[in-house]
Amino acid sequence: MSNLAVKETPAAGGASEAVRAVLDRVKAEGRSALTAPEGKLVCDAYGIPVPQEGVATSADAARQLAERMGYPVVLKIVSPDILHKTEAGGVLVGLKSAEEVAKGYDTILANAKSYKADAKIDGVQVQQMLTGGQEVIVGAVTDGSFGKLVAFGLGGVLVEVLKDITFRLAPVSRDEALSMLDGIQAAEMLKGVRGGEPVNREALADLLEKVSRLVSDFPEIAEMDLNPVFATAKGAIAADVRIVVDFAPKEPRYRPSQDEIVTAMNRIMRPNAVAVIGASSEDGKIGNSVMKNLINGGYKGEIYPIHPKAEEILGYKAYKSVKDVPGTIDVAVFAIPAKFVAQALTECGEKGIPGAVLIPSGFAETGNVEGQQEIQEIGRKYNIRLMGPNIYGFYYTPQNLCATFCTAYDVKGSAALSSQSGGIGMAIIGFSRSAKMGVSAIVGLGNKSDIDEDDLLTFFEQDDNTKVIAQHCEDLKDGRSFAEVARRVSKKKPVIVLKAGRTSAGAKAASSHTGALAGNDKIYEDVFKQVGVIRARSLRQLLEFARGVPILPTPKGENVVIITGAGGSGVLLSDAVVDNGMSLMAMPDDLDAAFRKFIPPFGAAGNPVDITGGEPPTTYQNTVRLGLQDERIHSLILGYWHTIITPPMVFAKLMVEVKEEMKAKGIEKPMVASLAGDIEVEEAAEYLYLNGIPAYAYSTELPVEVLGAKYKWARGAGLL
Repeated sequence: MSNLAVKETPAAGGASEAVRAVLDRVKAEGRSALTAPEGKLVCDAYGIPVPQEGVATSADAARQLAERMGYPVVLKIVSPDILHKTEAGGVLVGLKSAEEVAKGYDTILANAKSYKADAKIDGVQVQQMLTGGQEVIVGAVTDGSFGKLVAFGLGGVLVEVLKDITFRLAPVSRDEALSMLDGIQAAEMLKGVRGGEPVNREALADLLEKVSRLVSDFPEIAEMDLNPVFATAKGAIAADVRIVVDFAPKEPRYRPSQDEIVTAMNRIMRPNAVAVIGASSEDGKIGNSVMKNLINGGYKGEIYPIHPKAEEILGYKAYKSVKDVPGTIDVAVFAIPAKFVAQALTECGEKGIPGAVLIPSGFAETGNVEGQQEIQEIGRKYNIRLMGPNIYGFYYTPQNLCATFCTAYDVKGSAALSSQSGGIGMAIIGFSRSAKMGVSAIVGLGNKSDIDEDDLLTFFEQDDNTKVIAQHCEDLKDGRSFAEVARRVSKKKPVIVLKAGRTSAGAKAASSHTGALAGNDKIYEDVFKQVGVIRARSLRQLLEFARGVPILPTPKGENVVIITGAGGSGVLLSDAVVDNGMSLMAMPDDLDAAFRKFIPPFGAAGNPVDITGGEPPTTYQNTVRLGLQDERIHSLILGYWHTIITPPMVFAKLMVEVKEEMKAKGIEKPMVASLAGDIEVEEAAEYLYLNGIPAYAYSTELPVEVLGAKYKWARGAGLL
């Protein structure tokens, strides 16, 4: 790879002007893609290394170019009408002589004419051929929700067949670019295998940074492929450049400022006065259920029933319109048919009400897109934030506020949950009540005509009553905005997301390899990881993480130790540790010897520490105390086996005693427990949970998943 002429990055102004000139020409000619020589000009402007090349318009000129740069060379058709050059027979590689080049020139022209007779042909590109090193792909795509993303994967068959590729929001930092190199399944290939040299990681990271900056600076670049990029110990150079453009990007979604969001959301979630539009005295009506929940739930603010004919409803004076209410109203809960919503919402705007909770269905989810657009326009006109439509409402327990037609909820705590689906919302309510998981809020988002997940994140970020935020979503209307807010919020509070629709294809028809590989779920996976969001894989995980993560202390390091009374549990727990991205501590000799003092000779120290099932309660007590006391151990996983010698509740109470004993000495570490045994272990697990040790009967996976979620958050927040 010697003899490569690579230009230095020019000043930012010069780079922008050079790229702008190319793109303006492409736009003026009505094209959707750059030719290879134009791609080289763009790469040169941003310091993206590409081989020596030139465009020939005759066989003789092609030969002269090849002689000047040295053999072997590659020939490629240059035509704005032929994007997929290989399919058209427009690429010849490994040409080693002047005769081969001249003959190849004629062959490529003939193939191009045969492929597309009316194609405009600008010539044939003669390019220095690169060999050796590891082939990788560097690219960029434009996602409908997340916007500009940069991509990285191994080139050739691996990326095509295995789709082994990773994405990040553009632009990327150097650390994020380096993380991409470790974010593919074949990451070890880059480190050198079977005597091969490792690639230059800094050169690849630099390439990713430059590509990400280019597509961020020029939104009209819709897709970009550098494929293959030849990566060696010396550097990285792109053998082929493909750039697809779109000069009609979609209009950016309107977003209020952070201060505006906080002000409006505080009035909606913590209102001093609530109007119920469609309030009713008739049992079975949604307006009746909302009124009863507000009253029976213990809400202390003003309640204004709105009804065209009633004088009073459930003991409260009724008004024909919100405009007739003498006082200020913070939020209006709608319990009327969809066809009446627009008029009532206009009246809310005229009254100056900042928030509307739209329970009615019958909008975009049923095909009534125009009806939903109408209420969105009214909301924008009067600066009303809209929650819904098509929702169950919401709960905010610190104010005893049940603005919903579902069951009133009164178990207060620090978990805020939201769902896009009403059915999932009911599952959240039921689990929270069953597991005695206190919540600060449960919110339905439905069609998300306005208020969405990042509005909730912005509110809960400054809500002192909330310590963890868990969200179920089927899509993100504005993934870029969500990611920006989640990146900030997740540094302070765990953000857990269950993204439904993981298995949908998601990828639109794309003109580039990178675009074709941009499966919707892979993008969500990588972006969530980039911004510190904990991803739940199931509804149960979402709920268990919301319940368990906030009660665990933050670990101070990566060393995990398993203490178990059953060898079989130890094996399964070890598997779960690896599956959840944690590290089993390599047991130092002195610590191994210390554990052995408490376990029988036929037990196993090392990690897992297997104390065997026949041991008395003191063995659990002594080994767990040692695990908490030793500073080299950062978290403990306990595997309990139900025996007559150590009954479940004896084990549970001893563990809590040891935990509290160490806490009194200033020692707190995350501890989770897996309990195997008869039904008595259920009571023991509940006791442990109530005392700060997430514990599960009959499962070795769930406790480790909860601990793993805590680790993911701590890493993302920079606390480890």
